[in-house]
Amino acid sequence: MVVTRRQRQAAEEANINADEYDLNVQVATSKTPKKGATPSSQKQHDHAHHDHRGCPAHLLKEATNGDSKTKGNEQGESQLSQMISYGIIILLAIITYATYPGNTLGNKGLDPTIHTVFYYGWISAISTGFGVLPLCFVREMKEYWVGVSNAIAAGMMCAASYSLFVEGCTFHDDNDDSSLSPVVRTAIGCAMGLLFILGTKSFLDSHEDVKVGSLSGADTRKILLIVFVMTLHSFSEGVGIGVSFGGEHGNELGVFISASLAVHNIPEGLAVAIVLLPRKVSKATAAIWCVVTSLPQPLMAVPAFMFVHSFLPILPVGLGFAGGAMMWVAFMELLLEAYEDTDLVTTGVTSTLALGVMLAVQRTIEDSH
Repeated sequence: MVVTRRQRQAAEEANINADEYDLNVQVATSKTPKKGATPSSQKQHDHAHHDHRGCPAHLLKEATNGDSKTKGNEQGESQLSQMISYGIIILLAIITYATYPGNTLGNKGLDPTIHTVFYYGWISAISTGFGVLPLCFVREMKEYWVGVSNAIAAGMMCAASYSLFVEGCTFHDDNDDSSLSPVVRTAIGCAMGLLFILGTKSFLDSHEDVKVGSLSGADTRKILLIVFVMTLHSFSEGVGIGVSFGGEHGNELGVFISASLAVHNIPEGLAVAIVLLPRKVSKATAAIWCVVTSLPQPLMAVPAFMFVHSFLPILPVGLGFAGGAMMWVAFMELLLEAYEDTDLVTTGVTSTLALGVMLAVQRTIEDSH
């Protein structure tokens, strides 16, 4: 069962009201003094008169000092987190420069090597982080625009799911020796993806105390779920890069597939960043999470290139697996939350426009080959 944000807020308000009721009952009971006993208010007054710690000015000062210490700690943690994020970005840039394969990159006269295949997969993964750039000019989004952003992300993820399903169902290769049709294998992968994402969500819901940095509770579970889904679909894309380099067309097809995925990953990174930034995640950290979701591409491209004949039969299964998981998150998480923050018309129109634009971009990339 999917619990909406309004249901969670209602449950929290109910708990707060119950606590306030218990407190009022205790206060009302304590107002009736026993015979011969000194009223508690007079005792408190006498204590405050003889002890300066009970005066309102001193209490206000302590509260102010406590708040300032807490805010200082939170700012320190935030600055430390951003410094670490910038350090990781610099490290990624160094790796990108150090692993450059030189003259073998894109040379049609040379056979592809493991180094070349890894680097193309790495560049495809790094390009996902550029999806944060359009959001660098936005300081803060109100609740309505958070809903619009979720609708845009949902539309993009639906387009990506559709493309994965089509690619899996129409998959054809002369070296594919599987007895099952690509449609059946894609359908099996889709069912496995739905079961996996439901199990993942159930696991995250049972661990409400999970934390990622300064986030906790529902926000953390939502982020982890989306990161899991986007990471899963990168496995199949990594296999696609490796298989394209290992096919009969070699470097030419592999370069095109990798470049297409690099361009395709930018709006996917934007979809991830749109979900992260409204939840108080910094832009640098969001860029890192975007890259993390695509790291399986270079990691899977190398073994797929080395054992291309073994990976061909399972490629439609992987495409269907990623498409099914991504479609569930788009409909049951992002669209539902977008509807809560905006309205039905805004959610429908925005997600449909995002879906159309994403499909048009993908069609343009395919037609350019």
